[in-house]
Amino acid sequence: MEPPRKPVVLITGASRGIGLAVTRHLLKTFNTRVVALARTQTPELLALSSDDLLIVPCDVTNESDLKDAIHGAEKAYKHIDGLVLNAGTLDPVEPIGGEAPLSAWKQHFDVNFFSAVTALKASLPALRRSELEGKVVFVSSGAAVKGSVAWGAYSASKAALNSLCRTLAVEEPDIVSVALRPGMVDTDMQAILRTKGGSTLSQEDHEKFVKAYNEGKLVKPEEVGHVIAALALRAEPVLSGRFVSWDSEECTPYRAT
Repeated sequence: MEPPRKPVVLITGASRGIGLAVTRHLLKTFNTRVVALARTQTPELLALSSDDLLIVPCDVTNESDLKDAIHGAEKAYKHIDGLVLNAGTLDPVEPIGGEAPLSAWKQHFDVNFFSAVTALKASLPALRRSELEGKVVFVSSGAAVKGSVAWGAYSASKAALNSLCRTLAVEEPDIVSVALRPGMVDTDMQAILRTKGGSTLSQEDHEKFVKAYNEGKLVKPEEVGHVIAALALRAEPVLSGRFVSWDSEECTPYRAT
């Protein structure tokens, strides 16, 4: 008797932070095959070397490269069961009336939103065929549902991502689509906000980030990474189309015990 086939999950932005943590959990905690898309191959990602890990250098804003990477992954493993849309950027961080040109906003949306559309278009046929019921996890943000000084581009792109999740859930009822708020995670992005955010963020927001770091209240990437990895494999249909927080009651079954 052949052993059961391993699930295959594709993740964008896998080289560091949340993406790296998700990749590690998929490999080591959930015994999953992972296709890790990353613009740069960090030592930490390379250290995860495994027969079940396929690292694909890819700039997600390059439509043809992203499509080729996804189609190549399906060709290599014969199926794709989960998609984690994690690639993201924070820049530009400044008021709407600031000096950042429109091109900076367009580049931001290319990374945070349009890359997700490209990835979905390329992977949906495989997700529909998944024997495990395809899963899509959108790594969103609490910024999607509020307005903050200098966060215009980021908040708008994450709100658009949430809307994309809701639409996908309606259009593809056999695929479970979840948008996840990861909270304030201890990543490079948070470090930038603490060190450089004082000149662009509101004083209240900047002090909030600094205080959370100083008091050790930032979420560890491994904690939220476990939730995302679990959702990418076994998210229940009741969550489809919803925007949920990693530490919410709905996500209790997906957190590490």
